[in-house]
Amino acid sequence: MWAIFKREIKAYFLSSIGYIFLSVFYLFSGYFFYATSIMAGRADLKYVFSNLLVILIFLLPMLTMKLMSEDKKLKTDQLLLTSPVNLFSVVFGKFLAALTTLFFGVLIMFVFAGVLCFLATSFDWIIFLCNVLGLLLLGSALISIGIFISSLTENQVISVISSCAVILLLFFIDGISATINMNFISKALSSLSIIRPYNEFTYGLFSLPNIVLFFSFTIVFLFLTARVLEKKRWAS
Repeated sequence: MWAIFKREIKAYFLSSIGYIFLSVFYLFSGYFFYATSIMAGRADLKYVFSNLLVILIFLLPMLTMKLMSEDKKLKTDQLLLTSPVNLFSVVFGKFLAALTTLFFGVLIMFVFAGVLCFLATSFDWIIFLCNVLGLLLLGSALISIGIFISSLTENQVISVISSCAVILLLFFIDGISATINMNFISKALSSLSIIRPYNEFTYGLFSLPNIVLFFSFTIVFLFLTARVLEKKRWAS
């Protein structure tokens, strides 16, 4: 797992993907910080975190687009499939590399928090840390979805577009469920919402069910990705 993790981390920063991701993340988070905290005179980062949600919908698929599809395209996946390794550990190593890259982006939030702590008379670190936790949990769920979709195709463009489409569907699922008259279907769809739980984190609401929801999304899609690889192993 750690060998896969190190390989993928190096791949991010030996290519332009890691730098582009962090540059765009820092650019938008800096703008949101300036507009919603500094200019608005707010001593919190709630709106920075909530606005970043829209950016991550389109930015995270860039991190996951090649994690599986490139191996498939270059046929390097055959080495993994024919070697006696645990496929879930392979998937988890790739997942950790993407999540670590996201964490590098999230670190800028601690700089913003330090600035507000210096400028404002009070700063609620508990709410801030709750926001950070929510962003990382949401990111882990979206990354796992992107990795699963990447395992289904060798085309990175298709991987990005499909990941964005699925994430956008989850983004609008609350609105979709509200239009369905059948109560049990509406509740079932609503339970898949990742936006409402994330918004609760931005208000500083630490909820164990929300944490379980994000963990469930992550584990399920990583498990499905491992099963896709397992199927290819038996077919090869």
